[in-house]
Amino acid sequence: MNRKPYSAGAVKFAFWFPEFRKEIAMISKGLSLDEIKTACLEQNVFNASTPARATMIYQTVTARIQELDASIYPLFQQSDLATQKLINLTAIMMHESLFFDFMYEVFKEKILIGTNELSDKDIRIFFRDKQLQDSKAATWTDQTLQRLGRTYKSYILGAGLSDRGQKTRKLFKPILDPAFETWLVQQHLEPIIKALTGV
Repeated sequence: MNRKPYSAGAVKFAFWFPEFRKEIAMISKGLSLDEIKTACLEQNVFNASTPARATMIYQTVTARIQELDASIYPLFQQSDLATQKLINLTAIMMHESLFFDFMYEVFKEKILIGTNELSDKDIRIFFRDKQLQDSKAATWTDQTLQRLGRTYKSYILGAGLSDRGQKTRKLFKPILDPAFETWLVQQHLEPIIKALTGV
């Protein structure tokens, strides 16, 4: 798994599962990325509010998909909805190193010790620690960190790993589909398994 510099770009992003699923289906049908990009801009296949938004969704979803080996496409198409959402979350973790660290250091620990609750304080502590470790993160404003926290909460909610609690959210340990878990092991992505299951 390639580590990337920490980024706050996710403040503009969403879970974008329907778009992720649609793009994988288009790739599986043999469409090129250029053809998919054209469909996004000219046919608005992602139902974006503006052309600029369509471009950002296409670029982000494509970057996430490109983190995954192409062998995931048939597995994704055959998987149930819960597994498809976890595959999307995996792509996000691989694309955003800071979010992976959040899952590995916060979500995994909550699942491991059995507290299964995530508070805004937990998120603030995580970001404060990262600001001490990373000079780029140290420059981010409180507003940026709040927006990032909201994005991360939307990611885990979209993946079915939390409820919609306000101050505190209940976390749910996923049951990994054996075929998906095998794929993760084959791709040497055991840290993703640990991040998701606490094991």
